[in-house]
Amino acid sequence: MPDHFSPQQSLQLIQSMIAKTKSHMGENRFYFLLWGWVVLLAILVQFVLKVVLHYRHHYLVWLVTIVAVFATIWHNRRQSSKSKVRTYVGESMNSLWMGIGISFFVMSFIISAGIGWLHAWPFMILMYGLGTFISGKILQFKPLVVGGIANWLIATVTVFLPYDYQLLAAAAAVAISYLIPAYLIKPEKQQ
Repeated sequence: MPDHFSPQQSLQLIQSMIAKTKSHMGENRFYFLLWGWVVLLAILVQFVLKVVLHYRHHYLVWLVTIVAVFATIWHNRRQSSKSKVRTYVGESMNSLWMGIGISFFVMSFIISAGIGWLHAWPFMILMYGLGTFISGKILQFKPLVVGGIANWLIATVTVFLPYDYQLLAAAAAVAISYLIPAYLIKPEKQQ
């Protein structure tokens, strides 16, 4: 193995790492489907509880995310024990989504302790867009890039909506940026 790579060899190495990560996109599909469905259903249930049933504690539906966190950790550990190859791109994706998850937690704390939830959804949608856009760029997967851009547009429009309808905008954002791209990713067995 040579000590120095030519520019062409460096580019080939980077492209092979991206191709390797793309070949394992079925693993990423699990996370987008899990979180897409958990968040979408939580938003829709919250909307029904708040708007239709006028339930005072409509926000409690979000406790379901605790189960999703444990499912994510369990799946990640299971996948890590199976895979002996770790790529820079794969590690970058893990770091990105860990950072996005921590940011959601911190942002939720700040919103709860400070500005309140009436104006929170545009920020949440903005974060969904950031994560999917960067993921799409790293993986060179256009549906994620388009989903991220669409979320930024939805976040901008959501600022002008009443809170109850911000929930519906967030549901649309999750469907566009998480679920549609996840269903476009080929399952691991088909790659």
